[in-house]
Amino acid sequence: MIEPKSLTDEERAVYEWQMWVPEFGEEGQEKLKGASVLISRIGGLGGVVAYELAAAGVGRLVLAHAGDVKPSDLNRQLLMTHDGLGKSRVESAARRLRELNPRLEVEAVNENVSEDNAEALVGSVDLVVDCAPLFEERFLMNREAKSQGKPLVECAMYELEAQLTTFLPGKTPYLHELYPEKPEWWKREFPVFGAVSGAVGCMGAMEAIKVISSIGEPLAGELLVFDLAELRFHKMKLGSS
Repeated sequence: MIEPKSLTDEERAVYEWQMWVPEFGEEGQEKLKGASVLISRIGGLGGVVAYELAAAGVGRLVLAHAGDVKPSDLNRQLLMTHDGLGKSRVESAARRLRELNPRLEVEAVNENVSEDNAEALVGSVDLVVDCAPLFEERFLMNREAKSQGKPLVECAMYELEAQLTTFLPGKTPYLHELYPEKPEWWKREFPVFGAVSGAVGCMGAMEAIKVISSIGEPLAGELLVFDLAELRFHKMKLGSS
């Protein structure tokens, strides 16, 4: 249960326009301020999720991503900069997010999700956004989210296609129930445009905002699949929990 936090006058000024959204208002903003979110990882997908949640006023972000910034990151990882090459990816992201929102609490974890840390990472937040490129990490986060009763937003993309869904405890199946094993076609490195990962990243952030603030209808029990090559979108029903 997220404990809403009261807003300052500065925060009311910053978030004024989104508080005009019907059914959101100051109550929704207070829920965002009181919420904590784990994002793994913070590359092309996760970086955009983190940026949008920081801009929206989520109070605390936990970012899990090992390694340093590489030249090949810069076509899509919008929290990374050229002068960050060779430096910690997660520290670069945390710095950029604090520049955007100095009120934000950021925990930068220079590790990928693993068997050793998954339970603690998921246990430290209210909601998880899964942007990891490896199914091993995805399975761990999903296992812990279901076990601990935490909602999880699942984002993925490949070439010009993307997928998005939201898992809710007790209401929907989680990833390991839909994919008992890693799909053979899944690869660690794949063709990617930053605009595609950014598009699904924005949608993933909005799913998290909807779940936290109880506004709108999240993609619970539904998978959104879209192809930006032809701008085709469709939703499919997932199995019951």
